[in-house]
Parts: sequence; C-alpha cells; structure tokens
Amino acid sequence: MQLTRFTDLGLRTMMLLAAGDAAERRITTRTIAVGADASEHHIAKAVARLVDLGMVNARRGRVGGLTLTDAGRTVSLGWLVRRLEGDAEVIDCDGGANPCPLIAGCRLRRVLAEAKEAFYRELDKHTLEDLAGSGLLPVVTVPLERITR
Repeated sequence: MQLTRFTDLGLRTMMLLAAGDAAERRITTRTIAVGADASEHHIAKAVARLVDLGMVNARRGRVGGLTLTDAGRTVSLGWLVRRLEGDAEVIDCDGGANPCPLIAGCRLRRVLAEAKEAFYRELDKHTLEDLAGSGLLPVVTVPLERITR
C-alpha cells in the first residue's frame, strides 16, 4: 500500500512541528514547505486539513505560526493516516466504466481490505510522540535566502 503525497506531507508536517515544539521554534507553512521540498500550496492544504482535524493550531500574522495541539502530540498514527487518506479501497474493483470481470467470484478484494486494516492496526500502536519524542528529528532550519526567493 502506498500513501498519497497529501498524507506524506501531512505526516511530515506533524513531525516537523513536533521537532519545532521541542526546540521552542516558530514554524510556518513556508518553513515546512522549504524543509520538506514541497510547494507552499500543498503544505497549506495539508495544514488546513490538520487544523480541521484538531491536530494543529494556526495563527496568522507577524507573530503567527503553527503549533501542535495536545491531541496532535498524542494522536495515533493509524487514526491520523485514516483521516488523511480517506477510506478508499486498496484496489478499485468497480472500476467506474470498466468493472473487473472477476468481481462476482473474486476473494482478492476482501483479502486486500483485511491487509489494509492490519496496516492501520499496526500504525495504531504508535503515536506522533513515539516518532518525535526522542529528540532525534532535526528542527527545520532554512537559510533566509531560500525563504525569500
């Protein structure tokens, strides 16, 4: 199973925010975008979803920035990935205009659904604190000239 780029950026955002919180640094959408080598627009979309989920606080303005909420610090990775990925099937058997001809007797769909749930159950065992709590994550430091370009 491969996670979407959106989920990848959401998880990276959460980890970078955790590292920034630990170092008491102000982290912005732009800082995360530069540090993650992603567009600011894509990071802003991920941040908006994380704010909607109650994982991140966002303050605008000169002294603004992003911080994790208490829920964001202790969230289960499985819960977070489920919310970022959505509940799509691993494989699209219905296929829109071209459904799979084997759908009536195929058992693959169920096996893949069970495998996806096993994947999420494993992620449920871990929290964001598990990933960032050791202090091994580097705080995003971006040279000023990269931000002002």
